Amino acid sequence: ILTGEDEEIYSTEDCEFAAKKRKKDHFRNNTDSQCFYREKWIYVHKESTRERHGYCTLGEAFNRLDFSSAIQDIRRFNYVVKLLQLIAKSQLTSLSGAAQKNYFNILDKIVRKVMEDQYNPRLIKDLLQDLSSTLCILIRGVGKSVLVGNINIWICRLETILLWQQQLKNLQMNKQVNNGLTLSDLPLHMLNNILYRFSDGWDIITLGQVTPTLYMLSEDRQLWKKLCQYHFAEKQFCRHLIPSEKGHIDWKLMYFALQKYYPIKEQYGDTLHFCRHCSILFWKDTGHPCTASDPNTCLMPVSPQHFIDLFKF
Repeated sequence: ILTGEDEEIYSTEDCEFAAKKRKKDHFRNNTDSQCFYREKWIYVHKESTRERHGYCTLGEAFNRLDFSSAIQDIRRFNYVVKLLQLIAKSQLTSLSGAAQKNYFNILDKIVRKVMEDQYNPRLIKDLLQDLSSTLCILIRGVGKSVLVGNINIWICRLETILLWQQQLKNLQMNKQVNNGLTLSDLPLHMLNNILYRFSDGWDIITLGQVTPTLYMLSEDRQLWKKLCQYHFAEKQFCRHLIPSEKGHIDWKLMYFALQKYYPIKEQYGDTLHFCRHCSILFWKDTGHPCTASDPNTCLMPVSPQHFIDLFKF
């Protein structure tokens, strides 16, 4: 039986324990409470061992490489979104609880950025579509323990994704008022040069919807031929020839047909790099403690797919 003094001591200790637990839970659940690392790099072992290439490594990489800040950099935004999309397609079942939280925290920040800045909504729409499709399939396999964590948490996440999709669907692009120089004021050869700089067919189509002049330029056969030649090999053309009514090759249709069968070249303003000498993964402009005599000869750009392959076991 507890005396009054014992009850007071017990109550005080109990309250202190509860306060510490609330503080700890708040830190874990707060989306802005990411662990801060001064060095924005991570060491990747060459050996394929479960200790280094297990579930925790991917979540650790999310923190150490600071993807939460990377999405604020326009050069890295598309890279991170593509990485999250590949994870949504094939790696969700490999995410630990910590990696799940990091993944959805970053995804939440991406959606908020797109809603606020209206930057590249098509890209995030594709990501959410792949993620929702994958989750619908995996949630049906609840009895097979295909997902780490409580099934109700994943159902809530799916509901959040569907809400995000609806918000992006209703997104209204702000019409910017500018009395200065506009695209319509540029000469034709400059507009044409801009279109030839694009590496994504959908970007060309989107720009072509701005003005009748841009639409005319965006339908140019030579433009689409150059795009096909950039992304695909000539032997791939021969397997999927699509002639137009006049007997010419319809290069625009050819591009989208080839895209279904073959991967297109990916372009990013900035990518992660891997140092073959140090086995370190890092953002190039942040650097890493390289011990090679000529570090530049050891660097290798890492595509989003290569990044995922590094952490498979």
